[in-house]
Amino acid sequence: MLTGTSTAAAGAGALLSILRDGQARTRAELVELTGLARSTVSLRLDALLSQRWVVPGDDVISSGGRPATAFTFNKSARIVLAADLGATHARLAVTDLAATTLAEREAEMPIGRGPEAVLTWLVDTFRELLDECGRRLADVCGVGVGLPGPVEHDTGKPVNPPIMPGWDGFPVPDWLGARLGVPVLVDNDVNMMALGEYWAGRSQVEHLVYVKIGTGIGCGIISGRRLHRGAQGAAGDIGHIRVPSSDENVACRCGNIGCLEAVAGGAALAARLRAAGHETADTRDVVRLVRAGNTEAIQMIRQAGREVGVVLASIVNFFNPAMILIGGDLAGAGEHLLAGLREVIYSRSLPLATQHLSVRVSELGDRAGVVGAAVMIIEHMLSPEAVDQALSA
Repeated sequence: MLTGTSTAAAGAGALLSILRDGQARTRAELVELTGLARSTVSLRLDALLSQRWVVPGDDVISSGGRPATAFTFNKSARIVLAADLGATHARLAVTDLAATTLAEREAEMPIGRGPEAVLTWLVDTFRELLDECGRRLADVCGVGVGLPGPVEHDTGKPVNPPIMPGWDGFPVPDWLGARLGVPVLVDNDVNMMALGEYWAGRSQVEHLVYVKIGTGIGCGIISGRRLHRGAQGAAGDIGHIRVPSSDENVACRCGNIGCLEAVAGGAALAARLRAAGHETADTRDVVRLVRAGNTEAIQMIRQAGREVGVVLASIVNFFNPAMILIGGDLAGAGEHLLAGLREVIYSRSLPLATQHLSVRVSELGDRAGVVGAAVMIIEHMLSPEAVDQALSA
């Protein structure tokens, strides 16, 4: 049998979804928007107020009689922990429920150190960030994590990740959840970057492809304003598509030969430049050479852009996105990379598919992943079903 609180909670999540746009509304306005009885709206609003999901706004609205209180979404009601773990670097953040950063940390943290070492550092750093922004673990509603490899969406476990030794099948959500005591969601890092860019200002774009070109290469897909993961979460793993190239027989870390990542990824470019006598330990060193005007590095980046462009031209013809965003460390090469990409995309794609296509560099840069990880948790925890369940618990 439902209690009074449980009855009130049923449907409160849908009311919260309306208020999440940031606009303060009175009870009368909510009645008009929902078509519900005033008593029903009041019950649901009181349930949200009891948990401070909404709060009375600063303004009162008067229509000639007694001023009416307006209510607004309380973005500070809970906080989110977010992590974007790359091949060599990590970025962590504490955000509010509007994905506004309260504290942030970037550090060198090679994913190859293995899951327990990396995740122990993650937990310790999260605790430091909570202290830094004056919040407690009890305020956290969830943790979002992006990993640089294939992730089975339903379980959050990495599956045969080429650049993550020791991580295959590791129960990341369970391991972190046991130590932090909150829900944990894990996804591929490029999916998080696509979600972060979409949330931060691309929400008017229905169909978007985000391409990360760093140590490896992958893409995240926004289709119909929703993140598209595919059946198991493997959608967008373009780094292991075989491409025609002068290096088409080069071995890839996945075990195949001629993969896009092995030909045009940052690690491959750094290795070729090292062989030519340059000090390029990683992708960022490649970009440094490009910015310094090194002709060999510039030519190599442009050719890498062309090779990625071959794959993206097929995606444009198949998926017909309105926008392609380029992120990852190699995006720091700017127009040198974009020139090669655009050259091939526009020449090999159908005119109708490229008629209004925009190809540009990510605006969030290396913050896209951590923003997306926060958004993943926010959208999950603030879904109408999750809010109703939390209020009835």
